[in-house]
This record gives sequence, structure tokens and C-alpha cells, in this order.
Amino acid sequence: MNCRPGCGACCIAPSINTPFIGMPQGKPGGVRCVHLMDDMRCAIFGHAERPAACGGLQPSAEMCCESREQALLWLTRMEQLTHPGR
Repeated sequence: MNCRPGCGACCIAPSINTPFIGMPQGKPGGVRCVHLMDDMRCAIFGHAERPAACGGLQPSAEMCCESREQALLWLTRMEQLTHPGR
């Protein structure tokens, strides 16, 4: 499955708990990644600097749902369910 053009939900909803270029403290869930461009594509997609967490997140019908809004809701819920300490 390919990413939905203009979505970027996976670059906003999930947290990234490791430092990476441009975000030395990682990225909290719900915060837009600094590498998410205005067209909602990742500026470091396919580059070695891309966090492993991003490379491991693959689009699926379940995750991407029917719209960007639904994908944001689904990913936000997964973030809440898997956040350490919950």
C-alpha cells in the first residue's frame, strides 16, 4: 500500500523517543515533525537520517483508514494505548 497524498498523519500523531536530526529530544505525539513539508511529504524519506521508528511504520488500510482525519484519529489512539506509563 502507498501513502495517501497530502496526509502526513504518521508524521504528526506518533511519538519518536529517540533523537534525530532537527529534533534532538525526539518528537512528542501530536507534534508535527520538522521534516514534514508543506505538501505533507517527508523531506528525509529514504535517507539514513530518517528515524528507525518512521521506517518501521508502514501504511496499511487499518492505519490509513478512509481519510487523513480518520488516520490521525487512529494513530492518536494507538499512541495513547502504547504510550509508556499507561
